[in-house]
Amino acid sequence: MHPILARLERLAGYLTLWCAIGVLEGVVLTRQGLSWPEALIQVLPPLLVYSFVCLSAWYVCRAMPLTTSGVAGVLTASAVAATVAAVVWLILNEVWLGTLESMPELAPITSRFRGQVPFLFAVAVMLFLLVLSVHYVVLAFEAVRTAERQQLELQVLTRDAELRALRAQVDPHFLYNSLNSISALTGSDAAAARRMCLLLAEFLRTTLRVSMQQSITMAEELALAERFLSIEQVRFGARLQIERSIDENALECQVPPLVLQPLLENAVGHGIAGLIDGGTIRLDVARHGDRVAIAVENPRDPDAMPRARGGVGLENVRKRLAIVFGGAARMDATASATGFRVAIDLPSNVDA
Repeated sequence: MHPILARLERLAGYLTLWCAIGVLEGVVLTRQGLSWPEALIQVLPPLLVYSFVCLSAWYVCRAMPLTTSGVAGVLTASAVAATVAAVVWLILNEVWLGTLESMPELAPITSRFRGQVPFLFAVAVMLFLLVLSVHYVVLAFEAVRTAERQQLELQVLTRDAELRALRAQVDPHFLYNSLNSISALTGSDAAAARRMCLLLAEFLRTTLRVSMQQSITMAEELALAERFLSIEQVRFGARLQIERSIDENALECQVPPLVLQPLLENAVGHGIAGLIDGGTIRLDVARHGDRVAIAVENPRDPDAMPRARGGVGLENVRKRLAIVFGGAARMDATASATGFRVAIDLPSNVDA
């Protein structure tokens, strides 16, 4: 449907504009010897009908788009369409004048009006070309909006594809380590291996469910982290201790799913696993106004080389935060001779 006819307010505004044009044309005709009422009676009704004829300019523009049609083709089509429309205008005027001539009290004024045919024809051509130009401008704006919308849709699709690819790294990366742990426990502690299998199955079921979501609450993310730590505590036993400092005000904040698990996996794999006596991992979650701060600290072998950024898991988290939050989130990883700390700062209550 024509965009003007699609909405009543647009049609009302369009007709109002044509009424204003009719008034201006009437002013011109009063200077040609017609009175004001005579000019309006003869000009306005055909002009309003002609306004609907000019709506056909929309279809001319669609048939001859500026981007694909040559200049000569557009000019030729415009000239032909304007001429045809002007002829229709003259026919409308003849019909209307015939109607007026059938009324004895109005018949005398039509003879003076017929002398203005060349003027009316020129006005009809100019009005159609004006409407045609406006339609081309409208189509150009529509093309720009469509291009912008497609660009935004492409950015969203690209963002989602990158997120899916990064999320897909989480489960296999953790799964390989867990299977190695189960394999190691099978010979030394079969009961612990079975228990670890059950915990791993529950963890994977949960991660598969949340991995399809754009965001989850901090409470859900912490529950996932606890399942992961339960699996690792089967493997390390008393060597793995956890200290938690959780701000209850942060529990309802939205975070990307599985953002904590790689941090904890890094703390276990690169910290606790390298210490004969194990150690304590500290998990801090706090809300500060519209920000959420997450920190994971772990001890490390003092003889190991300091790591500035961490491995695949931490880089995965860093990229996901950049995709989801842009510059509104940050992650810092710092290593010392005896410890490693990862800190994340991101917006609270944001649909990630």
